[in-house]
This record gives sequence, C-alpha cells and structure tokens, in this order.
Amino acid sequence: MTNIIFSRKEFEQHIKITPEIEEKITLFGTPLENIDKENIEIEIFPNRPDLISLQGFMRSFKKFLGKKPGIEKYNLKKPEDNLKVYIDSSVNNIRPFLACALIKKVDLTDEKLKDLINLQEKLAITLGRNRKKMAIGIYPSDKLDFPLKYIAKKPQEIKFKPLGSNNELNAEDILIMNPTARKYSHLIKDFEKYPLIIDSKGNILSMPPIINSEESGRVDIKTKDLFIECTGTDKSTVEKTLIIIATSLADLGGTIQQIEIISDKEKNIFPKLTNQKVKFSVENTNKLLGLSLNESQISKLLEKMGHEFKKNIVEVAPWRVDILHEVDLIEDVAIAYGYNNLAPEIPNISTSGEESKQSIVKRKLSEILSGLGLLEISTYHLIKQKEVEDYNLKSCLELLDSKNEYKYLRPNLIIPMLRVMSENKDVQYPQKLFEIGRVFNKNSSKENGIAEDDNVVISLSPSNATEIKKHLDYLFKMINIEYQIKEKIIHPLIEGRTCSILINNKEIGYFGDVHPSTLKKEGINMPVSIAEICLTDIYELIN
Repeated sequence: MTNIIFSRKEFEQHIKITPEIEEKITLFGTPLENIDKENIEIEIFPNRPDLISLQGFMRSFKKFLGKKPGIEKYNLKKPEDNLKVYIDSSVNNIRPFLACALIKKVDLTDEKLKDLINLQEKLAITLGRNRKKMAIGIYPSDKLDFPLKYIAKKPQEIKFKPLGSNNELNAEDILIMNPTARKYSHLIKDFEKYPLIIDSKGNILSMPPIINSEESGRVDIKTKDLFIECTGTDKSTVEKTLIIIATSLADLGGTIQQIEIISDKEKNIFPKLTNQKVKFSVENTNKLLGLSLNESQISKLLEKMGHEFKKNIVEVAPWRVDILHEVDLIEDVAIAYGYNNLAPEIPNISTSGEESKQSIVKRKLSEILSGLGLLEISTYHLIKQKEVEDYNLKSCLELLDSKNEYKYLRPNLIIPMLRVMSENKDVQYPQKLFEIGRVFNKNSSKENGIAEDDNVVISLSPSNATEIKKHLDYLFKMINIEYQIKEKIIHPLIEGRTCSILINNKEIGYFGDVHPSTLKKEGINMPVSIAEICLTDIYELIN
C-alpha cells in the first residue's frame, strides 16, 4: 500500500470535493486518509499502480462516477525514421529489457511535474521492487540525439556528471559519492559491466537503474517533449510501466509517439496499447457475489470500472495491470455495485469449532521459545532460484509461470532464516530468532506428489552447537519429550559440529554450527548455530 498526496486545487479542477465525493473516493477502493485546504491524501493499494498519478486516478474515478464510461482511446503516432533505440547484447545478462516512448507537447506546471516525479518514484518502488525489477528514466527529448543505444561498459570506461552534480565522475566514484547512486549501487556493482543509455554522439543519458545525467536528464516545467525509458529484468513489468506513464502524460495533453526498439533478436515498437480480452461469466459473478444481476446490469457496472463487456468477453485497458483472472473483474463488479449495498447473511447451518491440536502445539512452542528471549519471524513459502543453486537443492518444487525471482517452494526453513540474518547483519547482536512454518517436498506416495510438513527453526548468533543444544534441552523438557542425538553430516553445517535429533530412534531434525563458507556467502560476519525440527511426530506425542 502507498499513500498519494494530490494538490486539492489540481484535484478540484477535475471534480469538486463534496461530502458525497469523499464517500465515493473510499467506495472506489481508495480510502481517503486525510483532506485539508491544501491537499488530499488517498491510499492506493499495490494492485492499482495506474491510480498513482492524478491523471490516472481521475481517468478511472470519473468512470466510477458515471462519466466517460468504457475504455479511453489514445492516438499513437508511428515512429519517425530516426526514433530508434538499439539494444546491445552486452546488457543481456544484466538488465536485458527496455521499452521507450516519446511524449510530445506536454503542458507541465510545478504541481504536474511534482506529480510526474512522484509517479516515477512510486512505480519504481512498487512495480519495480525498488528498481531491481524495473526502473524509469525521464528526459527532455530536445537534449537527445537519436538514435540511442542501450549498452553495457566497464566502470572505468564510464564518465559523466550524475544528476545534481557539477563534477564529472567515473562510474565507481558515482556509486560511492552520490547519495542516490549509493542507495541503489547493490543492483549493478557486482557486474563486470554497467548498463548505459547513450545518444548518437556518445553522450550518456543515464546509468540505469542508478541515476540520470545532469546534462541530459533534468526535466523542468519548460520541457515540452519527454523521452521515457523503462529498463529492467522483467519484460512484462517494463512494458506495462511504460503504458501507465505514457497514458498519464497523454492525459496532460501530450501526444504519444512510438519508438522502435532493435536488438540482435527482434524489432519492437513501444508503447503498445492493446486491450486485454478476458472470458467472463454472468453466472459465476452472481454466484460469488450472491446477487441476481442480468447481463445488461453487469455491463454497466463493468463500464463504471473502465471495461467493455460484450458476448461473455470483457475488454480490459492495457494500464489495468491488476486484471489477471475473471475473479479480478468480479471484484470490480462488486466495487461498482458497492460493498455497502451487499446485504450480509447468516449461514443457515449450525457449526461448532475448536482449536486444532496442531495449532495448540505450535502456540505452545512459540510461547516457550519467546520465553527464552527468541524473536519470532515469518518468511515467504517461496525461495529464490539463486538459493536453490547455492544450496544445491536438486528436487525442489518449482512454480509454473512465476512472475518474480521467488520460484520454488521452500524444502526447509534454514534457507529463509539465513536470508533474514543476512539482510539484518547490521542489526544489534545477539540475534536470537525462530520460525514455525510450512515446508514442501516431493513425495510420490502422496496423492498430489507433495509432502507438506510444519517445521520449527531456531537460530542463535553469536553462538555455537553447545549453546543451541541447551535451548533444545529446555524446549523438549517443557513439552515432556525425551530426545537423542547422533553425529551427522548435514549441508550447510560444520562436519563434527552437527548432530541429528531423534525421537524413539526416528530422525526428526538436526542442529549444529553453520559452515564459515556459507556465512561468507551470505555476508554474515558472526558465528551462527541453528536447529530445525519437523513437528509431525511431536504432534502425536504432546497431549
């Protein structure tokens, strides 16, 4: 979630704010956080990045109010002969994807420029995952000599004035000395070459995703023609972000000029404003919402949300990046209908419930470990492809069509635990953490081929195997279970300092000291001891 502050004066140039409009803003699914004489603050949920700019918000909100229903149409001018950007193969393993547009005759004011910069930053934080997945550059086109080139060069070959500086610096110095560049330096500093966008005269526009050039990357209210580029590691995110920015600027009176992108593999023209078509069922809509709407009524509700509905097909605007499934459209129907108009019903069934045995055990373990001064954490069920490779996991369950770097179901809790410790290595020590969570492994005896278990992991730093065994002794004493240990080799722990944990001669877990090579790879500077236990057998033993 992100909070957006619009100028009240700019807002009311479109819609006069009244008590009724204030209520409608919240009913639109964008809670009104604050309003005063100067500003209006609205909460935008992550699934609607198209609402971050005032222009994007007004485009959709006016339709919600019944004005200009359906999908907005934009005229696209085809690329001129020199409006080309060439992608060099040197960026393929760094940030391979690029999409660009030229927006002509934009009427900028101080407030509109502020809104544009805010849109750029918020999109880079949300859709772009803090510029890792996607970053945005905006330039005055009159300072550029087309065609442009997207290329990677060695740091010592790169020299330009970063935005906000009067001094020319090489790339390595920029990453160290410039505050903005330093903040995002981790995104490229481990590569042998850094990505650049340069014009036909060799002038550097930017070093994405780090910083623009002072000489060609500064936009002000006198700028009329804007060149927009989006670079990143995810093709879909890059292209959709460009659409959001280009259409927002077109709503300021600009004209969208397409640009040809040429690589060694293909040629493309951006931006592409092709409507998405999604199959849609009136029956499913009424079933999920508990309503009895006919096709005509649903069509009008979908129009209020900026869609067009004909013959069981809904056309969705290209900037609506949140529409992935029919259910997303049904949610839009519910918003347009009004959640406040849905009548709550008490189920016509008699039920009784109680806390499951598994929940009781997990709660008890959590209370014991918290009492020992450990902090409970909660991590994703998914792990990164790089982590699978680093820990040599050969039988992980991979997700189909994953949209980000988290592609595999976690087979244990030690990997996310070490990730958390790596990300918090600068936090005060000692660090005493635990997590109780679900793990997933292949098992052919299961109906779906997947075994799901609850595990608990304990991590202490600085610590050693002797210290963590004391914690295990106390934990098992408190749940009244006897356990045994047996020396074992377990990656990524130290041989000779690692033992398996057994109950009735059955192995249920392990503990030991994390190997120095693993700590070095994770960037952890303190010794770490860790224990992980499967709770399946413990559930049966605790009364």
